[in-house]
Amino acid sequence: MAKGNKTNSYEEARKQQLLDNQKRLQDLGILNISKSLSNLAKSDKKVRAQQKVRQKSNAAYMLEPRRSTRARNPVPSYRENLDVLELPSLRKRSRFSSSWASYLARPIEEVRVASYEERSQAFKAAEKLQSNLQSGNPSFVKSMVRSHVYSCFWLGLPTRFCEDHLPKSTTDMVLEDEEGAEFDAVFISKRTGLSGGWRAFALEHKLDDGDALVFDLVEPTKFKVYIVKASHSSSQVNEIEEEGEEEEKAGESDEEEETKHKPAKLGKKRGRPSK
Repeated sequence: MAKGNKTNSYEEARKQQLLDNQKRLQDLGILNISKSLSNLAKSDKKVRAQQKVRQKSNAAYMLEPRRSTRARNPVPSYRENLDVLELPSLRKRSRFSSSWASYLARPIEEVRVASYEERSQAFKAAEKLQSNLQSGNPSFVKSMVRSHVYSCFWLGLPTRFCEDHLPKSTTDMVLEDEEGAEFDAVFISKRTGLSGGWRAFALEHKLDDGDALVFDLVEPTKFKVYIVKASHSSSQVNEIEEEGEEEEKAGESDEEEETKHKPAKLGKKRGRPSK
């Protein structure tokens, strides 16, 4: 009990001493001075921080004046200037990434990457083939990329063509190759593309990156598909041009034969004017 009383009296005396000291400081005005000094120090720090921020923002927009009389070098453009319509752009990356190769549906040694020249020649050959078609049906040319023929197997079709000529709802369609073999596919109107059976068609014909296909709408839900391979598109261009020239010559010879067998029209004899 004696120890408890001693500690309590000590704490009370200490508290009383602190209160007395605080009153003396208040009487002398020292507490107010210390508070004002601390407030000034805080405001000074804020002003300096704002000045630093403003200096940085101003420095970001300052440009050193150009003193050279030499013309400034043109800004390089990394966009490929393709003169072929509707060709998809390809990202330059390593030949085959491990993650992408795991989704391949064909052996990796069969996968090829077409050059710009091969892709361009194949597309132009397909356009020439399209112009030689005598069907008069709606048609379009589509250049193949790797996601069309190796892994994803989703083939997007031209939006305007789908709006003008294809059904407005999801429909089963038929893809017929040049030999008459037919493949079932699914046209998804909302996404304007072919799914489902397109994978079987691409794998069966071993389509590659850069190949160009002509889609001829022979029936409302049937495409006749003509394939131009990018690997030997130059030879196909020559064949298509030769076929076109032969058709033109055949048409000219038929016209000549018709003109030979037609009887010549006799002109009316003009009588001499009566005197």
